[in-house]
Amino acid sequence: MDTFINTNIVPESEISDAYEHMSSVRRMIKSPSYAVVRTLGCQMNEHDSEKLAGMLEQMGYTIIDDYKSQKADLVIFNTCCIRENAEGKVLGRLGELKMIKRSNQEMIIAVCGCMTEQPHIVDIIKKKHKHVNLVFGTHDIHRFPAMLEKTLAANKNVYDISSTRGDMHEVPEGLPIRREDNTKAWVTVMYGCNNFCSYCIVPYVRGRERSRSPQDILAEIDKLDREGFKEITLLGQNVNSYGKDLARANDKPCSFALLLDDICDMLDKKESANIKRIRFMTSHPKDLSDQLIDVMARRSQICNQLHLPVQSGSTEILRRMNRRYSREQYLALVDKIRARIPSIALSTDIIVGFPGETEQDFEDTVSLVKQVRYDSAYTFIYSPRVGTPAASYDNQIDEETVKNRFNRLLDAHNTICREINDTYLGKTVEILVDGPSKTDPEHYTGRTSENKIVNFVVDESKISKEDIIGKIIKVEIAGIQTWSLDGKM
Repeated sequence: MDTFINTNIVPESEISDAYEHMSSVRRMIKSPSYAVVRTLGCQMNEHDSEKLAGMLEQMGYTIIDDYKSQKADLVIFNTCCIRENAEGKVLGRLGELKMIKRSNQEMIIAVCGCMTEQPHIVDIIKKKHKHVNLVFGTHDIHRFPAMLEKTLAANKNVYDISSTRGDMHEVPEGLPIRREDNTKAWVTVMYGCNNFCSYCIVPYVRGRERSRSPQDILAEIDKLDREGFKEITLLGQNVNSYGKDLARANDKPCSFALLLDDICDMLDKKESANIKRIRFMTSHPKDLSDQLIDVMARRSQICNQLHLPVQSGSTEILRRMNRRYSREQYLALVDKIRARIPSIALSTDIIVGFPGETEQDFEDTVSLVKQVRYDSAYTFIYSPRVGTPAASYDNQIDEETVKNRFNRLLDAHNTICREINDTYLGKTVEILVDGPSKTDPEHYTGRTSENKIVNFVVDESKISKEDIIGKIIKVEIAGIQTWSLDGKM
């Protein structure tokens, strides 16, 4: 049974204090001053970084991209700890900055995010990376201006980790945000997780589930619509649990399905809403309700795509993972979704090499992938996380076996992806145009409602490239790749 905590909004007075600290930092730093925010991690981290960047701009910093630049006066690494390689990347980059800081003594280096909620990582930073000036946790973003002011004024390292305090259940509202995109926007609807999957560190570093109020979410989305955004993605570690804490506290219905209905109602009432697409992630299968499936089927704004992590196709491994559903229950859920929304595109997460995974367990995963036929899958090699139950499980799988299984899974999934993409050849689809392709500036790129990437060439004699960025246009699919589609206007 889930245990819920009371969600507390950070008092307005504390947010006002944050703005006062921003003003104070603005007076302290030279002009111009340059800051870098480098994000490693999930979409929640990316959105947290947008808030950090928004506060930095409020403090007078100009945001730049290169963390190795001699111009950088402040570098922030917003970190992830889901897998060991993410932590290794951060520690490696901190080592690089040590050399750069020798020629730029005034540079301030900060580390925040999920990594810093782990005491052993903070100890490593204190002992081996003494050039890091500021370390703070996932629940302290609204306190960042005060900590930065303290760092600048005292000229000494500051460590402020939320897990050492009792206020991990606060939700901040009203912080400035510097959106990375002018067309698409993240909107956090809830924080934390109650599931405690045996391999996952998130509940320990992000805390228990806390839902934002529907009123605050609707106000943010209304503002985004008025600013001209075309697509929003609602974020949470488990959006399907949204509102359970609010319903319990207020003794009235509140759910993710109801929230989606309210958002669509608000947009429908506008004479000409800019927001045309709504996505969300991540969905835990055990909490995906019939009401949510119904809302997805009824509402035209909700994209024809669902991310539904399975993690394993073996019921025994799912039990050891503490996922709280079986293979059969997951497949029944997929059948229910497709019966209601036949053309929906499904994506998933899969872990290979979980402790105790037998060859039959792995084959069960491959067979499930072949049965469900995901449009995309994020596949990971199991990474032990200090503090999680699975880290101490017997029968850890050897590296050679895991890599072999991982490659076999990729081969099976890539074949399916190509076959699904082949069905798009010759079709006309609607895409939201992002802009120039990151790999080929001669091409532009966009995404379908199903989240398919479409690359296409713009005939500049007929239309200006600038006229289509952020627009929903129709393209004909003229070529097929494994991971993307080639289109023509």
